[in-house]
Amino acid sequence: MKKVLFGGLLLLTSLGFSQSDDEQMLQSIYKTALTNSQCYSWLDDLSNKVGQRLSGSEGAQKGVLYTKQQLETLGLDRVFLQEVMVPKWERGEKETAFIIDTKSKIKVPICALGGSIATSKSGITAEVIEVNSLKELETLGEAKIKGKIVFFNRPMEPDNIDTFVSYSRCGDQRYAGAAEAAKFGAVGTIVRSLNLRLDDFPHTGATSYGSLPKSQYIPAAAISTNGAELLSKKLKENPKLTFFFKQSCQLFEDVLSYNVIGEIKGSVHPEKIMVVSGHLDSWDLADGSHDDGAGCVQSMAVLELFKKLNYQPKNTIRVVLYMNEENGGRGGKQYEAESKRNNENHIFAVESDAGGFTPRGFSLECDDANFAKVKSWMPLFEPYLIHLFVKGYTGADIHPLTSEKIVKAGLRPDSQRYFDYHHAANDTFDAINKRELELGAATMASLLYLFDQYGID
Repeated sequence: MKKVLFGGLLLLTSLGFSQSDDEQMLQSIYKTALTNSQCYSWLDDLSNKVGQRLSGSEGAQKGVLYTKQQLETLGLDRVFLQEVMVPKWERGEKETAFIIDTKSKIKVPICALGGSIATSKSGITAEVIEVNSLKELETLGEAKIKGKIVFFNRPMEPDNIDTFVSYSRCGDQRYAGAAEAAKFGAVGTIVRSLNLRLDDFPHTGATSYGSLPKSQYIPAAAISTNGAELLSKKLKENPKLTFFFKQSCQLFEDVLSYNVIGEIKGSVHPEKIMVVSGHLDSWDLADGSHDDGAGCVQSMAVLELFKKLNYQPKNTIRVVLYMNEENGGRGGKQYEAESKRNNENHIFAVESDAGGFTPRGFSLECDDANFAKVKSWMPLFEPYLIHLFVKGYTGADIHPLTSEKIVKAGLRPDSQRYFDYHHAANDTFDAINKRELELGAATMASLLYLFDQYGID
């Protein structure tokens, strides 16, 4: 046992790791986050005073102005807006839907998918064909699909501890379902909400028509999980039942919006940039407290914590609040384009876009040497119950970032409840726990501090 401990100490020493100083710094970061951070009050304002922030909306612009104003109060070296053109899509009137058979007409909760076209003013009524995959459409063919509403009813798998795995295995039916069904003559699509529990909240999300000509676009909507269960049951009883739905959404020309950026200049390597980030836009059904208001205020809080602790970073620390992650990813792409144009060198980027729940650790995109370095820091995180350090996908907005060498990290909170709220009308401030939110901010600040101190290999 002594040999194991001694070997571990040698490893830490060889990496330039100062256990006592870093322990003290992390203690200060977590204590300050839990006792003296504004992130919870920021999110209260962003959720309850600004509200929904769908790209191109008035709410999105209010979110830009609010977060810029708050960053300016922190005494940063620079706060600025970065222009980005974004799509503008509006939901219109609240959607309606009914299951209609010979004995009853049952109302069910639906919502249009982002980017979908509207139905006619009188809505759509058609027979329904239930499928569980895009591939099944090919098996059925045009003869069984033409003139019908395709009902994609593949549920999220309940047996994955990482619920994002379950989500990723269902996402294609929402994103590409309408485009694929249209190729076989469907008149509309209804998609089971990507949610692990049974409830009455339909969950929106982006859909795409791919390369289809506009003349072939069909309306696409999500149905709540309870609604999906009922529709599937009724179809078994009566395969000839019909479904009615009506929506009035509309897509406009692109509009100007902004990424919100603030930074502390590095004292040793100002030319090396480290990013901490979330996305400022949200879907329009709610205020996006978990997705991704939480990530935004946590990222802002990282710079707040460093200022309150009088920590002067070696490298430039930059908070970036991206616009348009939800329905286009334009903010992340524009940030990378501007980075290349300005010959900027990013060495590290961390993103929070998995909800404001209790942090568990990070996924990382890096080489083996930097991953070993992160693993060597695990003892520092153990007092805060942070234990998950794995290689894997880190985030949509930092994904486009390229530099000669860069380490990327995605904050990984406990994900068991995330999809109860994701893209739904219940993603509101009352679903946020103050301590969990603050712990996430402290965890990101701690990892960023360690990379700032010891650099990347």
